Amino acid sequence: MRVISGKNRGQKLIEIEGQDIRPTTDRVKEAIFSMILPFIDEEATVLDLFGGTGALAIEALSRGAYHAVLVDQHRTSCDVIAKNLEATHNESLASLITSDAISFLNKTNDTFSIIFLDPPYNKGFIRASLSIVAKKHLLKNDGIIVVERDHTEAAPDVSGLAVLKEKKYGRTYITLYQND
Repeated sequence: MRVISGKNRGQKLIEIEGQDIRPTTDRVKEAIFSMILPFIDEEATVLDLFGGTGALAIEALSRGAYHAVLVDQHRTSCDVIAKNLEATHNESLASLITSDAISFLNKTNDTFSIIFLDPPYNKGFIRASLSIVAKKHLLKNDGIIVVERDHTEAAPDVSGLAVLKEKKYGRTYITLYQND
């Protein structure tokens, strides 16, 4: 796993070993960032809600995003994210929060330009997270939500959000949402 483009291009990232961890492949990450490139600029604030290794937020920072908030409930993931932020010299551009996603969303009042949502598959986190984001207006008016999901899980309809685009990569679907 590596940073694909930008100031940290080619930088290897630490991965997490284990059955429950499925980092976004470089192929899928490349596809995601080609779809959302117009949303990344020097004012973009990013939320990586199920941070994992931090690869998605770090890619956005490498490409010029202003700031990233990375959230993960697992201490091991947060340790790996911290090491990856340090290795890419992005510590000052990021906030790392140890929390479960739903609790974080319920507590925050921040708004974000880009929200990455790559939760454990088929656990109901996508609908719950999108519902809170829409209800609390956590996505900036011109922002985008990137949802990575398994082919067995449908992209939910959520009041206040509209599907902008959807692409399939093997068993993985990428769905982009925007404000309705």
